[in-house]
Parts: sequence; C-alpha cells; structure tokens
Amino acid sequence: MLAEFGVTAKVHAAQPGDLIARLKASVDAAPDLLIVLAGDGTARAAAELCGPDGPMMAPLPGGTMNMLPHAVYGTRPWPEALRLALTEGRPRNLGGGCIEGHRFLVAAILGSPALLAPAREAARSGKPKLAFLRAKRAFTRAFTGRLRYSLDGGQREKAEALVLMCPMASKVMHAEDGRLEAAALDPKGAGEILRLGINAMVRDWRLDPAVDDRFCKIARVWSAQGIPAILDGETVKLPSLIDVRYDPKVCRVLAPPKDER
Repeated sequence: MLAEFGVTAKVHAAQPGDLIARLKASVDAAPDLLIVLAGDGTARAAAELCGPDGPMMAPLPGGTMNMLPHAVYGTRPWPEALRLALTEGRPRNLGGGCIEGHRFLVAAILGSPALLAPAREAARSGKPKLAFLRAKRAFTRAFTGRLRYSLDGGQREKAEALVLMCPMASKVMHAEDGRLEAAALDPKGAGEILRLGINAMVRDWRLDPAVDDRFCKIARVWSAQGIPAILDGETVKLPSLIDVRYDPKVCRVLAPPKDER
C-alpha cells in the first residue's frame, strides 16, 4: 500500500523489550511520517517522543482498545485507517493532557476505577481466577479514598473518580477546543454503579445523575494517598497532589478533519 502511494518506508517489528529503543531510533531518524501499528500505550509513547516539533504520526489500531487510533481515524481496521490517512489526511496538531510529565491523548481516569486495570490485564492474559481476585480487591478499596478536585481554580469538590477527556476523543467537544472535558463520577454505592454502567451501554452516560460533566483547562486533584490512574489505557501511579493541564500541541498527526473520520 505504501508503494502504491510512492512512499519509501523502513518497517520494524520490535520485540517488547526493544520497543522504546526502536521508537527512539525511528524518531531520531527524522522521518516525514512515523506510522505506528500497536496498542494505545505504544502510540502514547511514540507521541511523547515525537513531541510538538518532531515527526508527524499516524497511529494505527493494533492493540486491544485502540482508543487513540479510533479517536483519530474512527473505528475502522488499520489498512483502511492508513489509506484514509494517506488519501485525505492533513497535518494536524493533536492536543492532550499533561500530568506529572506524562501525556495522554484520549482520556485519563483518576481514582478507584483505575484499580480495575490489573484485573483487566489478568483477564487479557487468560487468568480468570486472578482477574476475579483483583476485581474483588478493587471493589473492596472503592469508596474508601475519594478524590478532592478543583476545576480552573473553582470551588473544592469531592468525587469517587474524575475522567478527563481530550477534545479529539470527546463526543461533546470540537477537536480544536482548547480544554478538557472533565466528568466527575460520584456513585453512592453498588446500585448506583450498576445504574451508571447500564446508562453507559444504552444511552449517554453523561446524563446519569451520578455524573457532573464540565470543561476545564486545569484540574487540581488530591487525595489522602497516591492517586491510581489510567492514561490512554496504561496504568500509572500518581502522587497525592497533581495538576492536570491541557496542552494544545502534544504531537502532530496525519489525519482527516474530525467530521470525516
């Protein structure tokens, strides 16, 4: 397909232990376009290495969740996404969030829901018993360490979790909006968690009474202990006090306009 478009490419299939070194070498070679066929964690690492002034990226869906590729190219297989990028793509700045030196380009989940990530990884590895034990431990710890937060210097509030979504991924924002969508989730028990889950499946979860959805450029979040987090699908442990800021130019992508994905 690349040859069809007159593109000369160097293709690398890196092993897990060699992945970051291969990414760094590829970025240092200063290509016109860095095409990444991998999961969200690899795509996020590539975006951080490329930065705002480095090579342009085309993140293709090659992982489990593929949140970033789907946000950029829509939910289509990687050959279709690559063809769309090469035929209709234009250089676009991709904004995202910044937390403690980490970047995210789709969403950050802060608080107790992030504790379910180890259970998810165990399930993906075919270990159902371990997944069950980890999920049980996560639910046991839920509602014991609520977050405090303040949006754009406003009043202090409490929530069980805070989800921050980038404009590219948000369904209620334009890709050019210079803010993050901030959804505070504050269910009061297992029954409300179930209701929230059902609403997420059958309608817009933002309409659930346990959700307070707003927008911000800066969110200050703190807790009595370290804050569990998931950044674009990858687990990260953050300090007990953090600032989440919108960065208008994390990297550049070759992508069509948002309404053409």
